Amino acid sequence: MPRPRNRRFRRPSLDSAVATYESRIAPLLSPEPKDPAGRRRVASENDTRVSAALGIVPLDTATRDELVPVDGHPDVRVRVYWPDADPTARGADLPILVYFYGGGFTIAGIDWVSWDARFRQRAHDAGIVLVAVDYAHAPEQRYPTQPEQCWSAFEWVRAHATELGGSPWRIAVGGASSGGDLAAAVTLMNRDRENHPIALQILENPALDLTIGHADMDGIAASMPGVIVRTAGRQLVRQYLGDDADTARLPYASPLLAASHADLPPALILTSELDPLRGDGEAYARALSDAGVAVTAVRFIGQTHGSLGCTGLVPAADAAHRLLISELRTLHSMDTRREESAR
Repeated sequence: MPRPRNRRFRRPSLDSAVATYESRIAPLLSPEPKDPAGRRRVASENDTRVSAALGIVPLDTATRDELVPVDGHPDVRVRVYWPDADPTARGADLPILVYFYGGGFTIAGIDWVSWDARFRQRAHDAGIVLVAVDYAHAPEQRYPTQPEQCWSAFEWVRAHATELGGSPWRIAVGGASSGGDLAAAVTLMNRDRENHPIALQILENPALDLTIGHADMDGIAASMPGVIVRTAGRQLVRQYLGDDADTARLPYASPLLAASHADLPPALILTSELDPLRGDGEAYARALSDAGVAVTAVRFIGQTHGSLGCTGLVPAADAAHRLLISELRTLHSMDTRREESAR
């Protein structure tokens, strides 16, 4: 006699740890106004309040801010994070991760407590130099300002790698959400402009098709219809790109739509089951693989767009952190002799 099957677990459902986390922080969040500046201010206040309530305290590791010139666009601030209490000595040859924060192109930044704590923890745990880029917010600044700022920051890091205690041959790029879009754009810009060696790209829940054409609504709860999610996404995109819909098809705006993905760096892509952007990340993994690029893509079941950042509170976020750290640690043992001799 066949066993009865429980079909309840065939459909996506929210991880219980994420549900607990969301219930815990909900009373702490103030509603965000619609105007961009007001929304940015309240979102920052929410981040500070939630971080304090959750006991998030950034590690006391060495940092330094620098201002990087950007040709034809506003200069961009970067923050160098070293793994220990003192800056790493010149010529230590550590790997470097150039990272672009996520915030829908319109909010967040390297001064947010949650992002600052994450950067410090990653640099410390992986034993690397991390350079976080505080690219401009939309709509005050629009495309192509942000990718050009990120490209200039990457070029600056490469030029100053040795004095920062890092290696110009062990540079990785990474980003989350909108920052994942910018990280992927930088790899395309690098291939097209200079072809410097990039050891790895790390994309966390990345937005890679700003036409919203690859958004995956299958995991979204019935209480949040796909049409609402798509409308909200298009509103953010319009703030970043402006009103010309054709801009979204440009490769540095939507890396997934590039004509070729050949000769790009190896990639680690993390996606979440309950995030419409999983469609972007997983399609990009297929595009990279089809172009002969080494890629690993991991989908985290029951996770939302932001929950993988909740280390110490959500077990899946802790697993994602360990995975990222182990991948970054492999850069310490990279054999760079071939690349150095080729240059």
